[in-house]
Amino acid sequence: QVQLVESGGGLVQAGGSLTLSCAVSGRAFSSSSMSMGWFRQAPGKEREFVAAIDWVGSSTRYADSVKGRSTISRDNAKNTVYLQMNSLKPEDTAVYYCVARRLIPSTVATAWEYWGQGTQVTVSS
Repeated sequence: QVQLVESGGGLVQAGGSLTLSCAVSGRAFSSSSMSMGWFRQAPGKEREFVAAIDWVGSSTRYADSVKGRSTISRDNAKNTVYLQMNSLKPEDTAVYYCVARRLIPSTVATAWEYWGQGTQVTVSS
């Protein structure tokens, strides 16, 4: 099993920045090369892809809505994935979920095997 625990969410004003962290643990994670990613879900909306990164950190993907404003990174020595978000907008308000899967990154929610509990990000105007 793989456990994902997000942190770093909170209330921020529009134009501000936040860095989300995802601590990963579990025997399955340590023995396999896993891609990591972030999804988000706003009230009344479906979960949507935000960003993903491959095992070595050489390949990243971003949703158009956050491209240029966000950076996903990982520190495999610390078993941690980060999502730095800048120039935040009220429409970025959502619960952000950390995800993991054994294969290459995907933008499809159902393709991810493991999900964290989520962390709330609220951007005020």
